Amino acid sequence: MSAWRFRCVPEASRVRVERRENVPNPDAETGWAGRRTHGAAAHARAGGACRACLRRSWLLSVLGTRLDYRARDEARLLALLELEDEQLIDAIAGGRAGEIRSHWERFESAEAAASVCGHCNGWPGELRDYGGAPRALYLTCAAERLRALSAKPTVAIVGSSGASDYGLEIARALGRGLVASGVTVVSGFAAGIGTAAHAGALEAGGGSIAVMSGGVDVCRPASRRELYERVKDRGCAVAELPLGARARRWCRVALARTVAALAQLTIVVEAGEGPCELSEAHVTQMLGRTVAAVPGRVTSPLSRGTCALLIEGTPAVRGAADALELLFGRDTQQASSTRRSELAGLEPRLRTLLEQVGSGRDTLGKLTADVAADASDTMLGLAELELKGLLARGDGGRYVPRQSLTGGT
Repeated sequence: MSAWRFRCVPEASRVRVERRENVPNPDAETGWAGRRTHGAAAHARAGGACRACLRRSWLLSVLGTRLDYRARDEARLLALLELEDEQLIDAIAGGRAGEIRSHWERFESAEAAASVCGHCNGWPGELRDYGGAPRALYLTCAAERLRALSAKPTVAIVGSSGASDYGLEIARALGRGLVASGVTVVSGFAAGIGTAAHAGALEAGGGSIAVMSGGVDVCRPASRRELYERVKDRGCAVAELPLGARARRWCRVALARTVAALAQLTIVVEAGEGPCELSEAHVTQMLGRTVAAVPGRVTSPLSRGTCALLIEGTPAVRGAADALELLFGRDTQQASSTRRSELAGLEPRLRTLLEQVGSGRDTLGKLTADVAADASDTMLGLAELELKGLLARGDGGRYVPRQSLTGGT
């Protein structure tokens, strides 16, 4: 008796159909529990994600357009992602349900990408605690590296893709300080807070976990590819969707729940008040884990989300020391004391200049608006603070403090 075998190809959501003779369907007489058992056995032989879990990734890519329609309702979308495959097909496939189910039943992946699923020893432990987590992840590294990274204390650094200089520098400093303290940083790879956090982790010489919206072989725009290659070399990029899959609207919420589920602590650096920018915070709260927020300018739209979280009682994070204290549940006064000693050792003129920049006088023009201020002396002081790693240069000639002045490293 002949059957159809379906193979995934790199183009997103396409299915290649090949005629094969006498191809057994291992799931023909089993329910979901049976398929999970079969998948575990397949993993034991092949060493990657099992057929049932890879089939889930394929199904999500096929249903991408229909999931986009539900993306505005975050709670509804998350509920859909918790459904079993056949339930999800029945819920949203509509008139294509029969066709998609037929393809789903005969699915077999032809991709030679590294992957891991819940049946694998390398599956991150944090994902096992969340029933709505992805079933499988495609990787840019060996599963052992992902296991090693996720076995460490893990912090998610999240926020707006249109972050300010202040937000970018805070995210970069958090990534650098946390990785230097032996913590793994996880974030998406959109422009803004995510890429800044990964850049900071690389500055500390460590690896981070980048969660991709599309396939792990898709990195757009080209301006981020160099950073992406460096993240892959030192850490790991993971994706729920198959190779070649492009990011869709619903992927933002799906990515948020993966990032939040991987971490014990989620820090929102800058975010508007919309549900999309606070997705990670909402999922983290749903999981019963800690959410923290970085205080921002109350006049900035980019701080409305973080201000709302702080008003609700979310802990404030000024730097890596505060994050470590939240993460480990113990005081990290030694790191803070070291930082305070470093600031106290500054010459009075430099400390005054640093405080002025931190208070919002962040350009040379603003700093020298007072006739008593000498432009050459101010420029020299700014250069000294940059060399000491206490200031960074932002867009438009603005300066941004690289660390909190109140103790958070």
